[in-house]
Amino acid sequence: MTKTLTAIGNSLGLIIDKPILELLRIDKDTPLELETDGKTLIIRPVRKEERRSRVRKATEKMMDAHDETLRKLAK
Repeated sequence: MTKTLTAIGNSLGLIIDKPILELLRIDKDTPLELETDGKTLIIRPVRKEERRSRVRKATEKMMDAHDETLRKLAK
């Protein structure tokens, strides 16, 4: 499927067809995550479980990297 951007005020928007919205189970209130590698734009719905998982992983990584400092601060 090829799409073009649509002017919306001073911005540009991408119109997503209803069948795709239904397939992805998203609507106007669904938060979307945008990511790019510099060549490709990835738009995905943010699900609470996914967000929690990412936050948990980031917290664990931070705690592993700074364990000693955090223990000193806790005293």
